[in-house]
Parts: sequence; C-alpha cells; structure tokens
Amino acid sequence: MTEDADALVESLVKRIHGVPHKVVYVFSGAGSQALNWLLAVPGASRTLLEATVPYAQSSMVDLLGSEPAEYVSAETALAMAVAAEERAYVLADGSSPAIGLACTATIATDREKRGDHRCAVAVSSRGGGEWAYTLTLAKGERDRAGEEDVVSRLVLRTLAQACGVDDGAGGLSLGLLDGEGVEVTEAQRS
Repeated sequence: MTEDADALVESLVKRIHGVPHKVVYVFSGAGSQALNWLLAVPGASRTLLEATVPYAQSSMVDLLGSEPAEYVSAETALAMAVAAEERAYVLADGSSPAIGLACTATIATDREKRGDHRCAVAVSSRGGGEWAYTLTLAKGERDRAGEEDVVSRLVLRTLAQACGVDDGAGGLSLGLLDGEGVEVTEAQRS
C-alpha cells in the first residue's frame, strides 16, 4: 500500500474505534489483513471482541451447524455473520451495539485453481440488518498479497458502513480492476 492508502486505512479504523459498536469477526480464506489493520490502530479493544478463523472444513461446519452448499457465497458469509453477531451479543453483555462481521474467500495460492478467485463479506446487526458483498477478482492479475489487500479493504469498508462511519466513494478505494465489481445481497431477518 502507498502512504496515502495507509493513512486512509488508519483514519477509517480510528473512526471505527470511535463508535461504541462491538465486533466479532469470523474469516476464512482471506481477510486477515483487515484484522491486522484493526489491531494496529490504538483503540482496538474498544471495538474487537473476538476474531476466529474457521479454516478447516470441520471448523466451518461447527460454526454454521451444517456444511454449507458453497463455502464462498453470500449465503455462507451471511450465516457466518449471524453466528458472529450472536457471539458478539454474548460477549458484549448487551452494553453496546453488537456486530457480526464475516469474510469467506478463495484467492491466489501456491497451486493453480480451477475456479474463480472471489470473496463474500457480510455483516449482521440487530439494529442495522444483514447484507453481503460478493466480488470476483480478475484471476491472474494480482498475487496473493494483492488479492488479500482488496478483500481486506472490502472487509474494512463493510465494517465502517455497519458502524455508520463509512465516508463512501471519497474514502478508501478497493483498488478494483476493469471488469471487477461488487454485488450486494440484502437479507431479511426472520
């Protein structure tokens, strides 16, 4: 990242840490840089309650209660976010708005992948609703670190939106390439 991008990330994280929201973050496949950014800025203990990485298939099944039809999808990310929100409410003791944040992804690795490189990032909160963003990355255009950066930016912007501090298009760019776009899925709470 450039110095300007670093400054934008730090500024956004400071705004996230400045609100009373409490977050449980669950991620698999990518999104680890977002956790690093949250922890690198003073005030993380005011925001982050817990972060978990259900990387093994059995760990994801344990989190969700059953095996997902597709591991990287809006539906799976939403189910992960709901589970994270439930955990956030337990850990926050109802003292603050609780948010479940989730990311599931498949990105560049040390072997060739047959399918797309993609991610789904979701958020769940009783006051703010549930939604997911999906993004298919231009395969072969970035290395793993480059794809991780894009996914983590999407995670951070999603959290900022859930916390009510997202400054929209003037803020942190996702760094998308031509042909890449983010799709939104809104869920109705039952």
